[in-house]
Amino acid sequence: MTNLQSQSDLRRRLARRSKGFSLIELLIVIAIIMVIGTIATTSYQKAQMSTRETAVIKELESIYGAQTLYYTSYGKYASTLAELGPPANGADGPQGANLLPKALVEGSKNSYRYTMTGNGSIFAVTAVPEAYGSSGRRTFFMDHTKTIHQNWSAEPANANSPELK
Repeated sequence: MTNLQSQSDLRRRLARRSKGFSLIELLIVIAIIMVIGTIATTSYQKAQMSTRETAVIKELESIYGAQTLYYTSYGKYASTLAELGPPANGADGPQGANLLPKALVEGSKNSYRYTMTGNGSIFAVTAVPEAYGSSGRRTFFMDHTKTIHQNWSAEPANANSPELK
């Protein structure tokens, strides 16, 4: 009977042990989940920034296209983004050619700030992330030659910055 009793006690002890996880096991699992989550979040943020930067390049190309149409219609380049956007009131004209959407003309789109300068014969556009490092890692510059330049720092890109290839 003692042998039977000891086997029964052993089974009870094993059954008690296998009912759940220990605190250390749970903490290890939580730590692993946190590490995986951190890696996934970082990768996701980098992918978002890359997507925004690609959208900015497309917007710069749209601005160049709008400038080409503006030049064809009015014999000069627009000096500001507002001149390429929807007219304030009335029909399309040199003060509002309706060539770009309002969001871009207002200077902020895709978490980037756009500024444009010009004098009729030339123009330059700069795109800078609203929050460098979280909304974008690069700044961009494009002028009337359609060459896009980039800078991998918070300093705005200019005509002397490396060319985007």
